[in-house]
Amino acid sequence: MRASLPDRPGGLADLARECAERGVDIRAVQVFPGVDAVTDELVVETPEGWGAAEVALLVESAGWRHLAALPCTPEALTDQPARYVAAARRILARPQAFPEVVAQLFDALSEPAPAGAPEDQVLDALDVTVGDVQVQVRRAVPFTDVERARGVALAGLVSDVLRRGATAAPPPVVPAGNRRLGVGSVPSYVVDGDVVRAVVDGAVVGLATVHAPVPPGPDDEGAVVRPVTLRVDAAWQRRGIGTRLLGDVCRLAHTIGATDVVLETRADNQAVLPMVLSAGMRGRIRMAGDRLTVRVPVRDLRPFARP
Repeated sequence: MRASLPDRPGGLADLARECAERGVDIRAVQVFPGVDAVTDELVVETPEGWGAAEVALLVESAGWRHLAALPCTPEALTDQPARYVAAARRILARPQAFPEVVAQLFDALSEPAPAGAPEDQVLDALDVTVGDVQVQVRRAVPFTDVERARGVALAGLVSDVLRRGATAAPPPVVPAGNRRLGVGSVPSYVVDGDVVRAVVDGAVVGLATVHAPVPPGPDDEGAVVRPVTLRVDAAWQRRGIGTRLLGDVCRLAHTIGATDVVLETRADNQAVLPMVLSAGMRGRIRMAGDRLTVRVPVRDLRPFARP
């Protein structure tokens, strides 16, 4: 559970006393100090039958402001400095996994928006920047200033790793069953209506499609937002095809009147961050629940020449 209180002596003691009187066992405490207030996260074992309402009443009876009560996860029982060290090790090993790693670290993947609720009203956002890409993690529990500073530090680690490892990787080995397409073949990119195809020796190995506009959001006045879908055959991934398709489909969307494109995929899709960075896009990657959404403004891109 999370609770906040103006920073004063004895505040935590009041909460601990209330827990003891109601049979609530405190297993762990994490403190997030602020300028005028403090936020505490407590892992507690409650009496049988307790839910979020009983936890909220407990917190407020101690004079605190209730922020959230969620079922305990194994990660919540892990030493927090150890969690950050483990996250840093994962980022060092696979910097492209950063959006997923940071979402897991801040418990965002387990907190989707309540069904039917306007997302911007129920989720708080943590924004960090890697290169020209904004990575946004959203969750129901407000982020503290301490967590925001930690997120910025982790994003800086990703940027440093990417700069140091900016050397071309050798092309992957193409499985034997795909050799008929030509290991050394260079794809050609064909635009047909609202579709961009990557073609090798007559076979389509990648496809990007622009779909019909979706209703604009509350902050999208004047925007024309078009979803796009993008896929690359497994044997032809990590060859820059997805990056080229993303760039081309964004230009195509602009040509047919879009101001922004949106691509949605799984939260664990680790190809997204390097693809957006390599395409040179000033996009935004948003994590919420188990979904990852990429939004790219396209109004300033060079459109395709019309026939």
